[in-house]
Amino acid sequence: MAEVLKLTEQNFESEVLKSPVPVLVDFSAEWCGPCKRQGPICEELAQELGDKAKVGQLDIDQAMDLAGKYGVMSIPTLILFRQGEEGERFVGLTSKEKLMETIQEEIDAQ
Repeated sequence: MAEVLKLTEQNFESEVLKSPVPVLVDFSAEWCGPCKRQGPICEELAQELGDKAKVGQLDIDQAMDLAGKYGVMSIPTLILFRQGEEGERFVGLTSKEKLMETIQEEIDAQ
């Protein structure tokens, strides 16, 4: 059963940028209320997607350089990466259905 990956500045390149499958990255923080509601949605996505795609969570307080690099101005921000490139971006609490639809389109396009 797939789980949400704990992303850091150290593993971001290997887990996200070099991933052979699409990766949804949840830029969030411990103190963020909407992020706490987004977390369980990401966990469900990770379980349902299995090995077809990855779901990761990045704490922006621990990875300010990455948050800055990708222009994350408000959280939660979710970015779908494919082959190391930024694809779709969702700002604010986003439904599981909307995220799953976008990820599934990316999987089908591969």
